[in-house]
Amino acid sequence: MFEPALTQLLLELEELGRENDARVTERRHKLLNLERPTAELIWLLLQSTCRRRVLEIGTSNGYSTIWLAAALRHTPNARFISIERVPEKLVQARRNLERAGLLSAVELLEGDATEMVRSLAPDFDCIFFDADRVSAPAQLEILLPKLAPDVLLLADNVFSHPEEVAEYRARVEGLPEFIWTVVPVGKGLHIAWRKAKSQ
Repeated sequence: MFEPALTQLLLELEELGRENDARVTERRHKLLNLERPTAELIWLLLQSTCRRRVLEIGTSNGYSTIWLAAALRHTPNARFISIERVPEKLVQARRNLERAGLLSAVELLEGDATEMVRSLAPDFDCIFFDADRVSAPAQLEILLPKLAPDVLLLADNVFSHPEEVAEYRARVEGLPEFIWTVVPVGKGLHIAWRKAKSQ
């Protein structure tokens, strides 16, 4: 799928994530990276649907960010923003993205995502919710007016944390213009799509 150096980096990060999360107990210090099959599916979705303006909420150490940036790297005029509130994780993400040769492909922002999304310019055509899950509904409400007509909404952890994702799911699944599904991959990926009226 990727060149050997990037493939090796992703394998290293997967092993690091497993080792770190088995060792540490405090959630703030866990990396909680995507499972490889989920990352591959998101990469394929972004590639096949020609996403151009992507927002990721929850950078962690940059594992998922690398996958998203790789999906966009040959897309003209792509814009990719990723938000992380833990400074130490952003340091790791910058280092890993630099190793991947993708640091220039993403704008990394540090802070509380619910506050930060208020000031973002509109027209995102893909949002990936992968932070604390509980804050996702509030972030969604702020982002709804900022979404492109044709937009993908992605959220991880549907199976692993169903109670925490329940409010987000109820809000998205209640939006009449969206169609949605849950894919049994990794920890469960929720996918919602709004088709542009002209399509």
